[in-house]
Amino acid sequence: MMVISILTRRLRRGKTYADFRKAWYHTVGYGTPSKLYSAINAFDEREIIVVGIGEIGPDQDPVKILRTEVKERLDRPLDAVVEPEIGRTFGIVVSEDDFSPAGAMEFKPASINGKETDFKEIAQGLALAKKLFTLAEAERDRARKSNAKRKQAHK
Repeated sequence: MMVISILTRRLRRGKTYADFRKAWYHTVGYGTPSKLYSAINAFDEREIIVVGIGEIGPDQDPVKILRTEVKERLDRPLDAVVEPEIGRTFGIVVSEDDFSPAGAMEFKPASINGKETDFKEIAQGLALAKKLFTLAEAERDRARKSNAKRKQAHK
């Protein structure tokens, strides 16, 4: 199952993409094929867009992958670099299409790696992804609160 995430963050005034990258860059990988593409919004140079494309197979534990992300953000918060609001969009890839060739192209059914998309499988994947992302969000929020309490106790 291929998963796509699109996260948008707004840089604080005076901060740059370089500042964001230093704070954001992961110190631990996910252990599964995944690439993240960072972009600066052409119409708002303070908006950073990160598109993640990854695969979750039967051998990977999606919860472990999500915990890696949660831990990275807790260990390396972006608060000093970006505003608190984060746009989050997650989805399951249903088709990949190559529109590189010049000229006319024939319609093709939705497919991934040459295999026609099974929308029953996609529905199951969407339900699972929704459940996992919701669990990860709740776990992240609990960890943030616990982390904040620990920091407050050390003051």
